[in-house]
Amino acid sequence: MFKFDFDDIKWLNKPLEIEKINDNSIRIKTTPGTDLWQKTYYGFMRDNAHILYVSTSEKFFTFNVKVEFNSSELFDQTGVVIYQDSNNWFKSGIEYHNNAEAWLGSVVTNNGYSDWATTNIGAFIKSMWYRLSRRENDFLLENSYDGINYQQMRIFHLFKADDAINIGLIACSPTNGSFDATFSNIKVTNCIWKLENE
Repeated sequence: MFKFDFDDIKWLNKPLEIEKINDNSIRIKTTPGTDLWQKTYYGFMRDNAHILYVSTSEKFFTFNVKVEFNSSELFDQTGVVIYQDSNNWFKSGIEYHNNAEAWLGSVVTNNGYSDWATTNIGAFIKSMWYRLSRRENDFLLENSYDGINYQQMRIFHLFKADDAINIGLIACSPTNGSFDATFSNIKVTNCIWKLENE
């Protein structure tokens, strides 16, 4: 099983600051004007979010992480990501809107067009656990408020995920904001997402 080793990770668009806290925890500070989006509805294309990732060809696994953040500006967001190229990727996280609202959401982009699924969870939430499972080109995304009780967010397919994928962590500040995001409790295990007959 592959490992998410901070000494061996790769960066796409390095952030302002990077602080390795220990072997399983890292904190970054976002750069204003960073985002990830392709075309749909808004028409614009953004491809400069902060992404730290590892590449793996393993077809069956589950990736776990806890994300903590102090976002405070419109559209600030952080969570998990699979990034194949600018036209094919997935991201999920909590997106700040105002002092009352934040959206727990996810975006799947296939062949240059993004979707967006969200639910309002309230701006008082400042941490979230994510569990992302892979079965070849299919993925299950789950979230948890306590790292114990998980609920399904979505099942999705990536067309450009036949072999190796780039999986990891994302943070960005699409407007003028900048915030700290801390990623911890990172763990990769055998795939817990089973078929009904398994």
